[in-house]
Amino acid sequence: MTMPRMLALGILVIGGCTPVTDNNPPNIVYMLADDLGYGELGSYGQSLIRTPNLDRLAEDGMRFTQHYSGSPVCAPSRATLLTGLSTLRSQIRDNYEVGGYPDPEELGQMPLDSGTYTIGTMLQDAGYVTGAIGKWGLGGRESLGQPRFQGFDYFFGYLDQQLAHNFYPTHLWRNGSRVDLDNEYFSAHQRFEGTDPTDPEQYKRYQGNDYSLDVMADDAIRFIEENRDHPFFLYLPFTIPHVALQVPDSSLAQYDGAFEEEPYLGDPTYLPHHRPLSAYAGMITRMDDHIGRILDHLEELGLAENTVVMFTSDNGTTYTGGVDAEFFESTAGLRGLKGSLYEGGIRVPLIARWPGHIEAGTVSDEVSAFWDMMPTFADIAGVESPADIDGTSILPVLLGEQSNGERSLYWEYHGLWNGAQAVRVGQWKGVRLGGHEDPHAPIELYDLEADPFETTDIADRYPGVVERIRAVMDSRTESDYKPWNFASAGEG
Repeated sequence: MTMPRMLALGILVIGGCTPVTDNNPPNIVYMLADDLGYGELGSYGQSLIRTPNLDRLAEDGMRFTQHYSGSPVCAPSRATLLTGLSTLRSQIRDNYEVGGYPDPEELGQMPLDSGTYTIGTMLQDAGYVTGAIGKWGLGGRESLGQPRFQGFDYFFGYLDQQLAHNFYPTHLWRNGSRVDLDNEYFSAHQRFEGTDPTDPEQYKRYQGNDYSLDVMADDAIRFIEENRDHPFFLYLPFTIPHVALQVPDSSLAQYDGAFEEEPYLGDPTYLPHHRPLSAYAGMITRMDDHIGRILDHLEELGLAENTVVMFTSDNGTTYTGGVDAEFFESTAGLRGLKGSLYEGGIRVPLIARWPGHIEAGTVSDEVSAFWDMMPTFADIAGVESPADIDGTSILPVLLGEQSNGERSLYWEYHGLWNGAQAVRVGQWKGVRLGGHEDPHAPIELYDLEADPFETTDIADRYPGVVERIRAVMDSRTESDYKPWNFASAGEG
């Protein structure tokens, strides 16, 4: 950007330029939950977990019923969001820790390549102040994948998704500098070490003083306050409700007596908790509380009318760490969880509000995905979107003008199922498992209009549709990282 800059209170502020008056582009606040299932908000049918502020957002805006994340796991999903490229040809196609850092809790993910054109870069070029506050997960502290090298003027939060498993970390990162928090070190990956798993006091060792969600939400409000006079893009990748199950006692108390539950004793992957159901619900409600603070602050500053607010999740509900997706009906009946390319792993909530532009209380069944956000934000900002991307703007849908019609959406995942691919075309959904070893692995076919829960494979009845889906799967570009490729016919 060419506008002069200054730093105040650790927040990037644009100074020395006149606020846009004749053409005042809207601010954009994009909030991303971490492992929140399709059915875990009240507006999507949840009855046990309280989310009044997100339900208010849905009442004031548009709720999507067929929106998809970029992947069933964190890093590749975020990469598709930021680049407008699906995993058909994106750089990051799975979680991968590169290692080499002295902190055992910070392993560093495969970084975005230097020079990657991101949503942040695009909106910087359009004159926006760009901020990212939350979990990054696309490049460690010594890499060029850090947000400050990927189109973001300001960053505060976790660079590393492994460290983000702990909601009481010893530190976070502000741009390139470490920010120490008032927490003692402990690993977020351990079993219960006490003598009485029913004694709440024996779980205090897994808590601290600075809860990262609270610290980052405060920072988000400061960012909005300090940049109120200029168009801004604020990307808020929250770490809720990703495990470990950790939440301050005040949020746990909101669910006192709500559930009959047994202690979760943890494992080498995630921490224990004496009230896992209440902890999970409390985490989501605490995030909702902070979202309410952000929405209220936009109102107080007179920014709500000129701010597009969106909320979604990076993938479906997890299957580990003490989370009980079945108890909460987290997928609203959809098949699969995080790590799966069935609907429960990739279909996610999307709520969008823009007063005076998006009709309040509306519901859209438009099929859309993370890689549609780049062209959508380009249209909102009034700039051209990059031509060589996979996304299609959903602004006409948001404005109630038109549908984008039928198109194909593609996903792949390499961490489970011996390599998996999925394609959606109109009502049809194809899933292929085992592609790492078998280039001729069968394609399952589901009619999502008649069978939204993917219970009946009808591939043998529609061979033409299967071949159409196979053609999309086979059109993927090879990854530079060999484990993220599938067996070829010559190998079979």
